[in-house]
Amino acid sequence: MAAYLIAQVTVTDPDRFADYRAAVPAVIANYGGRYIIRGGDVEAFEGSHDGRRLVIVEFPSLGRARAFWQSPEYREVRRLREGAAIMDVVAVEGA
Repeated sequence: MAAYLIAQVTVTDPDRFADYRAAVPAVIANYGGRYIIRGGDVEAFEGSHDGRRLVIVEFPSLGRARAFWQSPEYREVRRLREGAAIMDVVAVEGA
């Protein structure tokens, strides 16, 4: 069953975050992931949206999403965003 990694992102240093944004797609692809949403305008139809950037990545399974998140390759890339963004990230199984 597919799983979705959902991140809400506040970029605090756009220049440093650009390095992370350039490096992470290859690592995601290595774990079978693909972007569904990568930023873009958000419109709240009900309730409110807090203005954070929204990213959704689809993986073949929750196990593959976890493998990506815990991988040595991603740990290296994650260092590029330290101090450049504040993120809330969850993974959820989906249809």
